[in-house]
Amino acid sequence: MSESLLTLLDWRRRLNDLYAEVRRLRRGDPQAAHAHWQEVRNELFARHPQTPLTPEARAAFTALPVWPYDPAYAFCARVQTDLPTEQFVVQTSAGHDMPLTRVGRVALRNEHHDLGTLDAYWIAVYGGGLFVPFRDGGSGRSSYGGGRYLLDTVKSADLGNSPGGELLLDFNFAYHPSCYYDPQWSCPLAPPQNHLNAEVRAGERSAEQHA
Repeated sequence: MSESLLTLLDWRRRLNDLYAEVRRLRRGDPQAAHAHWQEVRNELFARHPQTPLTPEARAAFTALPVWPYDPAYAFCARVQTDLPTEQFVVQTSAGHDMPLTRVGRVALRNEHHDLGTLDAYWIAVYGGGLFVPFRDGGSGRSSYGGGRYLLDTVKSADLGNSPGGELLLDFNFAYHPSCYYDPQWSCPLAPPQNHLNAEVRAGERSAEQHA
């Protein structure tokens, strides 16, 4: 048990280091940041004791399937906070309750796309963290039906802010929760208000789909 917790600590430290480097690289070269993100995550999934892959999947693993980097799916969004604070209890993939507090809403609009809005949540458990999950028009086909994560500061998945204070929300770094790989994990699922109509062909995708 103690050894498992120490390897989990190492996993989290490595993710923290990864996203710190991604933020640094992304300021000058988003595509290089994306390539580094893929490289390190592939290494962690293949070799780390805390990989979410099952032993069978790990034996056959080569790389996580990811769409090529597309700058059209990168957004800067100011968090709209003049909304009523709402408490939610969402279901996890294992049927557990997860308390969330809505802290605002972000509009996903740039010169290429207008995808709509997503609510941003604070995970209302010890320590807390900002959390933006989503489902899109391809969920259940080109990606996991339970949705993907765009931002989850509990797991260090955070691209930071623009110089103007806007959240950097880049779908090229969207990823599947651990329960996508192994149902033993319990992951909060994207609530109905975080469903996008369009298919977002950026970030991590299902292995059955081809770019």
